[in-house]
Amino acid sequence: MRRPEAASGPSRTPAARASARGEAERLWSVAVDRPIERRSGIRGALVYPAKRVLRKLMSWYVGPFAAEQRSFNAAALRLSDELSVQIDELRVLQERENAELASEVRALEASAGARASALAEKDAELERLLEELQQRLLRLERRPRAAPAAAPASTASPAPAPEGEPDYFAFEARMRGSTEEIRERQRGYVDDFRGREPVLDVGCGRGEFLQLMREAGIEARGVDIDSDMVAFCRGEGLSVEEADATSYLAKLPDGELGGVFCAHVLEHLQPKPLLRLLELAHTKLRPDGLFVAETPNPRTLVSLGTFFADLSHAQPLHPETLSFLVRQAGFRRVQVRYLNPPPPEGRLRPVPLPEEAALAGANAVLDANIERLNEVLFGPQDYAVVAHA
Repeated sequence: MRRPEAASGPSRTPAARASARGEAERLWSVAVDRPIERRSGIRGALVYPAKRVLRKLMSWYVGPFAAEQRSFNAAALRLSDELSVQIDELRVLQERENAELASEVRALEASAGARASALAEKDAELERLLEELQQRLLRLERRPRAAPAAAPASTASPAPAPEGEPDYFAFEARMRGSTEEIRERQRGYVDDFRGREPVLDVGCGRGEFLQLMREAGIEARGVDIDSDMVAFCRGEGLSVEEADATSYLAKLPDGELGGVFCAHVLEHLQPKPLLRLLELAHTKLRPDGLFVAETPNPRTLVSLGTFFADLSHAQPLHPETLSFLVRQAGFRRVQVRYLNPPPPEGRLRPVPLPEEAALAGANAVLDANIERLNEVLFGPQDYAVVAHA
C-alpha cells in the first residue's frame, strides 16, 4: 500500500494551518438530518419521498454513529488546536534559541578573530626579536677580539659601548627594522647612482645600501663611527672604514666621488658639524655629482612620534631648512622626495554624507579637512633631499 506523501513546506506554514483549520471547522459536524436535495423530473419526484422515508427509518440506527463521529471530530480538532499551539511555542522557542546561538557564534568568531590577531602580532614580535638576536649574535661573532697580550686571561668580547653611551647596534636592530626591510626602502635610490661611481655611504650602518650597490654592480664604499657596524659590514664582505664622517671626507681628494649617500645621519648632528659635512660632501664630489640625504619628516606627527625614541637624535630637520642648507653648501637642482607613507588602513577615512544637494558643499569641505589632517598626522614618515654638485 502506498504511504501518503508528507505535506510540502508551504502547507506547514501558519497561514496554511489556519486555512486547513477553517475547513475542518466547517466540516466537523456530521448529521443525518441534512436537507435532501430534490431533483427535477419524474425520477426526482419518485426518489425524493423514498429518501425521506428511508432517512426516518435509518436515523435511529445511524444517529448514534453520527454523534460518535461528531465527538471524535471535535476531539481531533481540540487535539489539532493544542498541537498547533505547541508547534507555535516550539517555533518561537527555536527562533529564540537560534538567535542566541547566532549571537554566541558571532561572539566566538569575534573572539577567535581577536585571538588570531593577537597571535599574529605575537608571531611578528617573535620574528622581529629573532631577527634582532641573529644580528646581535653576528655582531658578537664579527667583533675583533682583543690581542692575547692585552688580555691573556679573558676570552670575552669587548664591551659594546663605553659607559653612558647606548648600544646603538642593538637599538637599530630593534627600532629601525630588519636589514631586509631597510634594503627594500632604499632600493629606489639604486638608479639615481648608476654611472656616478665611486659612491660613498656616510654612516652606512649595517650596510643595506652598500649591498644594493654591490648587487647593481656600482662601486661603493662606506664609513661609520660605530665599530660594531663596521665589523658587521666587513663580515658581509663590504668595503667600510671606521672613522668620523667629516674626518674621513676631509682626507679625500677634492672631486674624487661621484655620489654621496647618507640615510638617517643628518638628524644626529648639531648645526656646526652638519654644515661642515654638507660643505665637505660638495667639495669631494666631482661636477654634477649626486648627493642624497634621507631623514625623518617632521611635518607629520607619525614621524615625530618615534623621532625622540632615539637618544642620539639632535633635532628634526624641516625639509625647507635642509634644502636651504644644502643650497648654501653649494649644491644646485635641489629636490625633495617624500617617502614611506603609513599604510592606508592607518589613515583617517572619509565620512560619507547623504547624497543631497544641500550637503554637497559640506561633504567636499569634510573630505578636504580629513585629507589635510591625514597629511599632518599620517603623512610620509621620511623625506630625501636630492641635489647635484
